[in-house]
Amino acid sequence: MKYQLFVPALLAALIPGIALAEGTISPQQMADALHAVISADRAVYATEVVNRLVNTEGVIEASEHWKEDKALPLPAQMLRAGAEIVQEQKLGFSYALLSLYPINVQNKAKSDAEKKGLEAVTKAPDKNFYGEEKLGDKTYFTAVYADKAVSDACVKCHNDHKDSPKKDFKLNDVMGGVVVRIPIN
Repeated sequence: MKYQLFVPALLAALIPGIALAEGTISPQQMADALHAVISADRAVYATEVVNRLVNTEGVIEASEHWKEDKALPLPAQMLRAGAEIVQEQKLGFSYALLSLYPINVQNKAKSDAEKKGLEAVTKAPDKNFYGEEKLGDKTYFTAVYADKAVSDACVKCHNDHKDSPKKDFKLNDVMGGVVVRIPIN
């Protein structure tokens, strides 16, 4: 199924390789475009904010209890907060950061597509997972993208956390995946 966009020319100019026909893009192209924005924002926050201010300059801490501790939110918390705001807008699509090794159990894979996707991107991080799944009465195009440890802050937090089921992450290891879901019916 194709999706009508208001600014197809802008998307074509901004996203190399996107094939627009009569103002439409495929669910995969839309998922890839959404992931590009999510991934860029996440990487910038993790490296230029958290890693720089916490590890390099040592001016503030990052904490999972950031409000109470008057600290920075963790990169995963920033992604979740953005995803919740998008969900409230009822735009039809959703995204989440999930893992086969979640520190917080609410971030574990629940559907078969999520599990298959996370397993696939863990084995082959440079290859995205694409599939369809039915949740309730809706069918979704589901894409899973490898989420790698982009900074020492990611590695240190996951390896040192008391609830982490995996404690041997290294820089650039796959820690989980960004799941993007787009309704197709």
